[in-house]
Amino acid sequence: MCRLLLCGATGLVGREVLRMALQLDSLHEVVALTRRPLPAHPRLLNPVVDFERLPAEAEWWRAEAAICTLGTTLRDAGSQAAFRRVDVDYVLAFARLARAGGARAFALASSLGADAASRNFYLRCKGEAEQAVQALGFPSLTLVRPSLIGGERERRRPLEQAGMRVLQALAPCLPRRYRVVPAARIAHALLRAALTATTGCTVIASEQLQLPT
Repeated sequence: MCRLLLCGATGLVGREVLRMALQLDSLHEVVALTRRPLPAHPRLLNPVVDFERLPAEAEWWRAEAAICTLGTTLRDAGSQAAFRRVDVDYVLAFARLARAGGARAFALASSLGADAASRNFYLRCKGEAEQAVQALGFPSLTLVRPSLIGGERERRRPLEQAGMRVLQALAPCLPRRYRVVPAARIAHALLRAALTATTGCTVIASEQLQLPT
């Protein structure tokens, strides 16, 4: 594979995907779309973009595979409409342009419980994003559905961190699917899915992410 598209490279999981991808000799170039510049790397192309107006004609959309880890929180977004704009509309815009550019494999970081029919707004948005991307017809689509994600975020979330500490302490008593998943495990699953490009739609559940790789 020569080129990989990545959306969400400044987030917790996205940073891990980028780090791992840049270590692979099999990738000639990683194209990471961000709203602010990333540190330079010889094999990194970093278009700084406005997700409201993605440059549809850019040459770098021509890639074999794409990974999307884009997402926000209701607190950071400020409203449900703004949250949906990022977690559904921006995700779909990226996926649509990646597909138009020739990407055959797409890996999406979603969530445990994602369901377009859910009464929970967050899970409903995640489910809608999954459905919308699936409708684009990628020959290989992987949906990764972790529970809480473990790792050091750029912006601290005290309540979430406290909750994760409790869950980590209770981990031996909890079913695998509800345990905290390290960001690196999710990133590894996304990258492997994009590179292997298994035909069809594959769902990787949170409990599968807990197993040794």
